[in-house]
Amino acid sequence: MAKSYASPPPSHKLRYKFREASFELLTDFLVNFNQRNKDNLGNLSEFCGCFKDKRLTEFIFLMTKDLRLDPLAGYHAIELLQRFMVKHLLDLFTTPTPQGAAADALRNYEGAVFDKLKEKLPLIIFSCVQLASKMSLHSHIIDNTTAVHFLHSVGLSISKQKVLDSELMVLKGLDFRLCVTNPLSYVEILLEVLGHNEPTIPMDPLLHMCHRVLQFVSLQRAAIYDSLLVSTIGCGSPSAEQREKFVAVTEDCMFLGVGVIAVATFILFFRNWEQVVAELSHITGISQRSISQFTCVTLMQIVEARSPVALT
Repeated sequence: MAKSYASPPPSHKLRYKFREASFELLTDFLVNFNQRNKDNLGNLSEFCGCFKDKRLTEFIFLMTKDLRLDPLAGYHAIELLQRFMVKHLLDLFTTPTPQGAAADALRNYEGAVFDKLKEKLPLIIFSCVQLASKMSLHSHIIDNTTAVHFLHSVGLSISKQKVLDSELMVLKGLDFRLCVTNPLSYVEILLEVLGHNEPTIPMDPLLHMCHRVLQFVSLQRAAIYDSLLVSTIGCGSPSAEQREKFVAVTEDCMFLGVGVIAVATFILFFRNWEQVVAELSHITGISQRSISQFTCVTLMQIVEARSPVALT
């Protein structure tokens, strides 16, 4: 990717001071996050996760790193991209076609749409990252001058006007609704609550490891959730119906949050793992068995990938 731009984001030590929030404030946050998660799971699209492909996710992570944005902006951008692309494609393909149009003409139209989208996709992804930077409390905002310089550095000759047009297109496609939840937000609020309830657990190193684990899970999303589905149903060949029902699990940010913390705890503080899993289950109502299954599947993927989870 390109050289680094702008100033570095605040360090995690400056951003976080664990065990300083009041119990009442943590409770309000947790209730709010839980409700938002339930609302999201109650309105799932059949296309959930289609744009959380490993290559797209890695592209956003690298872009976020090169622009020196807070990691939270990257996860926010992934959610914005998913929502925008699904709505954008549905709008394009539900446009009324002339009555009696030939099948060949329809195929040509679909092909033209995908060809045009292929050209626009890198700029659309960048617009999602740029919008996410404007929503983050801990990141500097990517202005249009920086945007043009960055895009030029990766081989895209884009004018400021095109950057503005793309940003506006994404905004309109999202109905200007940018306040979406993302997995890292859930990890952070759950760590805050865990730190309050379990004062003996060192939170700072656990947060750092959670960042690594969440990045790994996001990049290996398909393999991890496929293995988790097989483990859950006890069958190596899940049916289409079972896969359809399991989509809710893949989009459950609260479940992902507790799973990531459990994996990070297993790696760093194995002796405290059962204690932490029990507390996470108490906090969220997610069964210890489900958390343990996620931990086991993810650790197996880490071992198989020979990854030290030393992701940057």
